[in-house]
Amino acid sequence: MSNSETPPNASRRRLLMALPLAGAGVVGVAFWKMLSGMEHGSFNPHDINAPVLNRPVPDFTLPDQAPMQGFNTQDLRNLTQPVLVNFFASWCIPCLAEMPTLMTLKDKLTMWGIAYKDRPENAENFLKHSGNPFSRLGSDHEGRVGIEWGISGVPETFLIGPGGVIRWHTAAPLTDDILSQTLLPLVEKLKTP
Repeated sequence: MSNSETPPNASRRRLLMALPLAGAGVVGVAFWKMLSGMEHGSFNPHDINAPVLNRPVPDFTLPDQAPMQGFNTQDLRNLTQPVLVNFFASWCIPCLAEMPTLMTLKDKLTMWGIAYKDRPENAENFLKHSGNPFSRLGSDHEGRVGIEWGISGVPETFLIGPGGVIRWHTAAPLTDDILSQTLLPLVEKLKTP
């Protein structure tokens, strides 16, 4: 074998060495784009709306959470005005932090709550102590409804428009800024005269 010939394993070795470098390059570019988006204010780690926006709510049924009435898919599809659906839990610290914001919204927008992976009695005590902004409340003790909706944790909030179509979603606690800059202007657009 002469010096100009390369053994067959040498080219395979070079290829195997190049693959991790290429992978690292792709990860580096993605990380750089994320950081540059943060610098310009266009990256939002909670912005996971693409799969759910402008789609009908999934099929589900939530039993009553005494003394409040539960709800189901058909209840949301029969809507003529927007409703905010909030997934929360008594064990969720960010849920407790967003409760004052939800209470300020109570008179401006109908809200329905879903107690996610929580015992009904714990959710009831949570709402007694933090305030209850919900006109309807369902219990998703097993977490199956949350799976149908595609939630990744709590709190998560969905704005449901007339006809039961998801018009807005956030996987972060609601804040006054989110209300004034995003949510309430959208609610006004969705309200029918």
